[in-house]
Amino acid sequence: MKRPFLMVCRFNLVEPLQKDDFKPLEDIIETMETAVNYYLPPVDAAVFNDDSHGLLRRLKRARDKRDGAAFVLVIQEWNDAITEARKDGRVARVLEESTELDLKLIERILTQTYARTVSPRVSTLRQYENGTDNVYGELLPKFVSEIFRVTNLGSTHVFLDLGSGVGNVILQAALEVGCESWGCEIMENACALAELQEHEFKARCRLWGLAVGDINLERGDFLENQNIIRMLPKADVILVNNQAFTPELNDRLTSHFLDLKEGCQVVSLKSFVPTGHRITSRNLNSAYNVLEVAQKRYYSACVSWTDAPGSYYVSRKDSSRLKAFSKNGVI
Repeated sequence: MKRPFLMVCRFNLVEPLQKDDFKPLEDIIETMETAVNYYLPPVDAAVFNDDSHGLLRRLKRARDKRDGAAFVLVIQEWNDAITEARKDGRVARVLEESTELDLKLIERILTQTYARTVSPRVSTLRQYENGTDNVYGELLPKFVSEIFRVTNLGSTHVFLDLGSGVGNVILQAALEVGCESWGCEIMENACALAELQEHEFKARCRLWGLAVGDINLERGDFLENQNIIRMLPKADVILVNNQAFTPELNDRLTSHFLDLKEGCQVVSLKSFVPTGHRITSRNLNSAYNVLEVAQKRYYSACVSWTDAPGSYYVSRKDSSRLKAFSKNGVI
């Protein structure tokens, strides 16, 4: 981790015209709550969180009363207090004792980034065509974090997101895990937003004093992009949100899994291996034979297109069954 709060973040104290627009007053309060809970010692945090006279309570009271002068005064007190805590080393000591990032802190940074880049331009994502491979949907942070946990993704690993959209998962992997992360997206509007997010995300992480892993965003077809083809054999975990992929694209992608290294894990929303598939002398060259599939469950509020729970699949590259069949004729 680095030294936090080295940048100034400015806000316009206005209310949004639409309920889904960026809400600067709420963002200020949530940012302060996050800083108090994760960057200050418990004794200092208790003072800020005091229900009667703490700065957070006074700030919310000023917001509720629509008292702009009082709101600004509390912000000035906050800036002075947090600057002092940073200068005397209290913030640095808390960060030095931290061993991992809490999901709420990760979500705060991702939300700040998204709100300033994607949200004002989200209408461009609605230009995707249903019935094609180019249909947009997002995996939400708590689900993504679960994927990282299930696959044991680590900071020394290489992570690929094939069909990475606006880059949300790539940014989360770089922040939460600190690994080398690659994404590839074919839709130009999503690519442009992903690049905006990357720029804003890095600035946000500097503001929060957090180091992140390498981020690599590629444009084009992930089956033809040479950088992605080069990285496939090096990947430890690959994410494919193939919920809306056509069968043809799934089949074309599966053939590339023969190039994966042993132990690489592919996470998908639909299984790449047909139910009941068996190795026979007629299908020895099929990529299905080197994938060991485990079905998992995700819970409600994990994906953008539905609140309902569902299934996902983790396919591990494992050639042992195919080798056993080739040698003995049986598994």
